[in-house]
Amino acid sequence: MPEEVFLVEEKTEWYLEYEIQKNRPGLLGDISSLLGMLSINIVTINGVDEGRRGLLILAKDHEQIERLKSILNTMDTIKVIKLREPKLRDRLAVRHGRYIQRDADDKKTFRFVRDELGLLVDFMAELFKQEGHKLIGIRGMPRVGKTESIVASSVCANKRWLFVSSTLLKQTIRNQLIEDEYNENNLFIIDGIVSTRRANERHWQLVREIMRLPAVKVVEHPDIFVQNTEYTLNDFDYIIELRHDPDEEIKYDIVEKNNMFSESDFGGFDF
Repeated sequence: MPEEVFLVEEKTEWYLEYEIQKNRPGLLGDISSLLGMLSINIVTINGVDEGRRGLLILAKDHEQIERLKSILNTMDTIKVIKLREPKLRDRLAVRHGRYIQRDADDKKTFRFVRDELGLLVDFMAELFKQEGHKLIGIRGMPRVGKTESIVASSVCANKRWLFVSSTLLKQTIRNQLIEDEYNENNLFIIDGIVSTRRANERHWQLVREIMRLPAVKVVEHPDIFVQNTEYTLNDFDYIIELRHDPDEEIKYDIVEKNNMFSESDFGGFDF
């Protein structure tokens, strides 16, 4: 007898976000029933903003999605905001129940506050998992959680982190790496203040070598880092801002007043 072959139907993931226009009992059930009738599976659902829900769904073809969109547009209880292949921000919004704030003018700048450290760590971990060169800058005042978040994200991304310059436990200024540290899977962390104010030319030669590696580099205080180097903010793929609260102003007055720093100026694990 010929061997029986079972074909597994492949489905594509989509992101659906809608705004509730008329909230009433059973609304989510109606949406779920509609998806079921169209043979579209729900992967995850969550509130992503006040009055909005986001869903990751699985559909077998684009025609299913067009039918879904057509039906949803006839409903007066909801308004479709997004129906597309999911982006990283969509996946994280459903996972955490809130959207990452993005600068309206500078699309590569993302903003977080301290009570969103879980979301920040998840976001950076996803960036760290991507292959090839990536230069990420992170701004924030002392002891807001920058280094803590970078290290936690490295762990989540299964990356080995290396401090090229740092004030984590004691001031670190590396002038060379050992052979196995030149690894594209490593994550290199540079403190822009320490490198700019304390380092010698050997350190900067090392920084330039690391910048040429097809690996992820994270620079704390990127604005200070670019002041006296050949690098510019345009070289950064992402800029992350971390504040204690949304209204906090990130200022570098202390940097302008002092040319040299002690460890106590910028010490602490979560600098």
